[in-house]
Formats: sequence, structure tokens, C-alpha cells
Amino acid sequence: MRYIDPHIHMHARTTDDYERMAAAGIVAVIEPAFWLGQPRTQVGSYIDYLSTLVGWERFRASQFGIRHYCTIGLNSKEANNPALAEQVMEILPRYLLKEGVVAVGEIGYDDQSAAEDRFYREQLTLAVELDMLVMVHTPHRDKKAGTIRSMEVALEMGMRPERVIIDHNNEETVQDVLDRGFWAGFTLYPNTKMGNERMVEIARQYGPEHIFIDSSADWGVSDPLAVPKTARLMLERGIPQAHVEAICYGNALAAYAQSGQFNESDWLAPAPLDQRMLFEGNSVLRGQAPQVGAPVSVDERLAEVAFK
Repeated sequence: MRYIDPHIHMHARTTDDYERMAAAGIVAVIEPAFWLGQPRTQVGSYIDYLSTLVGWERFRASQFGIRHYCTIGLNSKEANNPALAEQVMEILPRYLLKEGVVAVGEIGYDDQSAAEDRFYREQLTLAVELDMLVMVHTPHRDKKAGTIRSMEVALEMGMRPERVIIDHNNEETVQDVLDRGFWAGFTLYPNTKMGNERMVEIARQYGPEHIFIDSSADWGVSDPLAVPKTARLMLERGIPQAHVEAICYGNALAAYAQSGQFNESDWLAPAPLDQRMLFEGNSVLRGQAPQVGAPVSVDERLAEVAFK
């Protein structure tokens, strides 16, 4: 099986993660703009970070046979510094129109403050103006109310539900999301959000329609192999393979293909791998012999590397 991880923060991960992900069958990733774990202090740090998402990180992923895409936005947590957020809003359009940017995101609510609401609405307006998809971060606290509010505001601002991905769902939000016609993403963390055993029961209860999973792996305790591991558990627990393929690959492809930037042909017929290439003079290698030629196939990777 092939896998897509449609929400993972590779800027915070290592090349070892890319190697393990490729070996496990992950062929494409989407990296949403995120916060750094501590407050940014000036707009220049956003410029450098967003430039990394559309530049170096795309290159770095390609060196391991993985296709990298991203979403660009002002994170809800960082919307609570209005003076800085206003400056970020001014630079977002120049990045939203870059190659490989598949949505405005991740945006939405954290504390559900007035500032978060203001900048969520402004970014939804930007998405409508640019005819872009939206990836929504639902709050960790008061999740059900925050998720419903996220959807209601998206509709109010002119977004069509099929062009909005509502992420970080759980058992108390999934029915509301599906009933309203939005895409339901589930983040699989080792100890919080949604565990893989719970996800099996979600798949069993709701089926594969408009549901997909991601790792949201970042600088905290998280697992970049959460998608293939959960797929394997689903199969072991009797979920039909067609449903597993939809939840772990096909639905994310269908959702983000609407952007015009996310195309299966990008990884089914990739350019030959050449690790001799440099990005602004830099290589992912540190003395290793560069791999040159066709990327190793998924079957070959799985035969060579075991993962738990």
C-alpha cells in the first residue's frame, strides 16, 4: 500500500524520519505552517520559515523520494499577537501562490479569542478571493463547540464545505463534521488527540467516506509513521482493505487534488532521484555516497526496512 500523510511538520523532523517514512510506503506529505513552540518576535522569522516550507523542505523530501506539499497560514495560537499578526497577513499572499501550496492553513481557533476569530475570518476571506482550500485546526479545549464554530464561520465567510478540511477530530466531533459535508481529518498522537485503536473503531463505525488520518508529527512527542502503523492495525482488526486505502491515501488525495497542486502523477511518475543535487549550495548528505537513478520502489523499501 501507498500512504499520504496530509498533516506533518517535517521542518521539525530529521532525515532519518524521511528515510523511515519512505521505507514504510509514504509517498507524499503535506506540511502546514505551524508555530515554533515559543512566540515569534518579528515578521522576518515568518518570512524565513515560510520560505523554508516552499523551498528547502520540498528539496529535502525529494532527496528521499517523497513528494512534499504545504499549506500557508497564520496559526491560531499566533493570532493572539495582533500587531505581529497584521504584518504576517500582509506577506501571506506572496506565499499562498507558490508552487506546491495546497491550502490556506492550518488556521482556526485555539483559545477561541476575539483575535483568533478576527484572523481566522481574514484568512477565510483570503481563501475565497484566491479560490483556495482551507485546513482548519480545531481547538484542544472545548473541542466540540470550537469545531462547530469553525464550520459555521467558514460557511458564513463563503467557503464551500467540500473545500474545507477540519482536522484534529475525535469521537465527539466526527458526526457533526460529516453531517455538514466537510472533510474530517484525524490526528494520531501516541497519547493524545486520537489513538490508533480508537481510530480503528471510528473507521468501523463511520466507514471511509470523507475521513482520513495524519500524524501531525512535530517537535513534540509524536510519530511520523502513525499513518502506516494505523493502516496495518485497521487491516489486522478486519477493516476492509478498500476502506483502509481510502482513509490512508485516497481521501486525502481527493480532498487536496481540488487545489490543482496535489497530483498523483507527481509521485507515481517522479523525476529520477539524484542526491548529487544541491539547494542553494546545500546537500542532505554528510559524506554518504549519493543515490542516483529511479527512486527505490515502495515494495523494495518495505523489503529492506522493518518498522514497528
